[in-house]
Amino acid sequence: MPRLMDIGLERLTNMLIEMADLSQKSVSRSIEAYREGKNLLEEIYEWSNRLRELEDDVGEIATEMIARYQPVASDLRFIRACMEISYGFARFGRYAYDIAEVLQMFGDLSDCDHKLVIDTAVTAIEMMKMSIDAFVKRDIVLAREVKEIDDIVDNNYRNFISRMVKNSNDANLKCTLSTTLILRYLERIADHSYSIGDSVVYIEKGERPKNTRKATSKKLTT
Repeated sequence: MPRLMDIGLERLTNMLIEMADLSQKSVSRSIEAYREGKNLLEEIYEWSNRLRELEDDVGEIATEMIARYQPVASDLRFIRACMEISYGFARFGRYAYDIAEVLQMFGDLSDCDHKLVIDTAVTAIEMMKMSIDAFVKRDIVLAREVKEIDDIVDNNYRNFISRMVKNSNDANLKCTLSTTLILRYLERIADHSYSIGDSVVYIEKGERPKNTRKATSKKLTT
């Protein structure tokens, strides 16, 4: 007969898998909206709200399990990590909504160069998938690979900001600002994928990996 704790842990896992699927769809659709000039704001808004609801549910279940069952160290690590990961998934949904909202703010962006955003989005979405797989499989190696890729997205964002400051003018301001915003949201998605990878290592090893990220990256993070 399974422990009540095991039933609760399985429930948390299933909720996080649901959040993983929904957050991936949200980000992918937001990039589709940007690339093709579609108005998908309402759809992505609904998904974002659902992710927030699921985050709250994960927190309530996790808190109840801690209070009622007094979990041992490994179970407690998993519960705590689930709360952190659910927050990351909810933020994916929020940033997906922010990306979709760029079209509402700036209108037609068909004349803008989409290459940097699309290339960065491919990397960020791949990081999301890898972090989710790492959680499902408890794969520490994969979790650490996510952290290595994170620098690509960070550098795309910082380098574009530097070029914008040097070269921006009124004629390309709309394209510059919209690209800046979307790259920022993608950079944050990558950061949360990085954090999920850390949580997987925490579940399996019971320790937080040393922070090897650059100080400049910390200063840009919000």
